[in-house]
Amino acid sequence: MTAPALRLGTRGSDLALWQANHVARLIGERLGIRCAIEIIKTRGDRIQDVAFRKMEGKGFFTKELQDALLEARVDLVVHSLKDLPTEEPDGLEVAAIPERGSPADLLLLRAGTEAPSPDDPLELAQGTILGTSSLRRAAQALARSPGIEIRALRGNVPTRVRKLRDGGYDAILLAAAGVARLELDLDGLRAYELPFESMLPAPGQGALAIETRAGEAESSGLRKLHDHSVARCVEAERTLLALLGGGCHLPLGCLATEEETGIRLQAVLGAIDDEATAATVARVGGAAPDPAAAARICFEALNLALPEVVAS
Repeated sequence: MTAPALRLGTRGSDLALWQANHVARLIGERLGIRCAIEIIKTRGDRIQDVAFRKMEGKGFFTKELQDALLEARVDLVVHSLKDLPTEEPDGLEVAAIPERGSPADLLLLRAGTEAPSPDDPLELAQGTILGTSSLRRAAQALARSPGIEIRALRGNVPTRVRKLRDGGYDAILLAAAGVARLELDLDGLRAYELPFESMLPAPGQGALAIETRAGEAESSGLRKLHDHSVARCVEAERTLLALLGGGCHLPLGCLATEEETGIRLQAVLGAIDDEATAATVARVGGAAPDPAAAARICFEALNLALPEVVAS
């Protein structure tokens, strides 16, 4: 008798469906269990005409997925880890974090736009219209190129690339992992994967989270997909995010790497005005034997550097 399929909930964007199908394939190959994918629309999907920094609350792309899980309409859900709030709802748990894609950001430039500095791709020409709705990206870009114009950019990844081609922007910033996963055609555009010295990613960027109801059989089985090294790194990043109050609106970038002696964490925090026209950033780093200690070191350093942002 064939075992019933697990109901896997996901958003309906091209990238979310790629992620869901990727996880379904891993479950099939490693656990021998079939998944039936169910699409769930989130608030972030419904509201497309408002910049993220002007939207209130948290969990724009996760709450409806978590509600479906709590109501037993699905058995598991797949999130981009960078979208998942640090507070886990009662009754749910992250059962597995699989292998991580590239955490880097990607700068795309339209044909005819002045090329950036060869030494630093984020050093853009005066007046460049840069598309992003991320305060993290905006703060780091403005700090390096104060003469640029930040313009809000919404929509799924292919839509954002199309808006660049259509001339609404001179350049846009995207997660490198999303572009690679969708194998997007970038013909006619110039692409620069930004070095971490120029742009630190969002906490958990490039990683996926498989969430289930706590204590159910699916949770223990899915742990076979768990990458312990990736989990330790993103734990440091997300612990720092939690210490700073969490949320998509925080202009925080960070990246953890595992070393023989423990975890090394780099972090950057921005102070940016309401209209995203000027920004300053503080960049810190620290190493410790465990993720929580590395996060605490960076938190304390950021608190000294930008106390007005940390306290807000």
